[in-house]
Amino acid sequence: MTLGALWAPTEQTHDVNLSIKDIKRRHNVAPHTELKWSKISPRRVALYQDLVNYYFDNSDLHFRAIIVPDKTLLKHKAFDQDHDQWYYKMYFRLLEQVLSPDDQYQIYVDIKDTLGGYKVAHLSKVLSNSKYDFSASIIKRLQIVRSHEVQLLQLADVLIGAVSSANRDDTTSEAKLSIVKLVQERSGYQLTRTTLLRETKFNLFSWTAA
Repeated sequence: MTLGALWAPTEQTHDVNLSIKDIKRRHNVAPHTELKWSKISPRRVALYQDLVNYYFDNSDLHFRAIIVPDKTLLKHKAFDQDHDQWYYKMYFRLLEQVLSPDDQYQIYVDIKDTLGGYKVAHLSKVLSNSKYDFSASIIKRLQIVRSHEVQLLQLADVLIGAVSSANRDDTTSEAKLSIVKLVQERSGYQLTRTTLLRETKFNLFSWTAA
């Protein structure tokens, strides 16, 4: 399992969304068409290559992912939790490393995720408290959205898919393999190991059950 987050300065998100739409247009794809890892095919591989290169060429874009190589090793009873609670904790681990007390954030979660409205609200509170932000001035918004409406979420899905595929090592699609290799080349990582904590462009954490 792989969880991922992509972030950018608020003032740049409009331009980023327009740029992703322009990439679609150059490949004769309608701007409202959703890009995602599962849709990568030989016919559209050039589109996804341009998308990945755009990410790495844009210094305003940053990505972090948590990799769980083997969920069968989880010991929920030992930690007095169920799978949903563990999943929530992983989201906390994913986002707490991204947040800085000197900045303000608007966080958008894909509606397809298993975090429901109540858990999203609770996650926002926990993240704020972890940064001693009891007045909630750091996290201005944490909201569930639909990925087909948000270009940045579509880019995040592709990067998450590449990391997940590299760790499963079971992809037979040549088109997807080419995207994995491109992400490896551009990031400088094999995508299967934890990066340095201060890595800001492509930060990875490989989590193992204690």
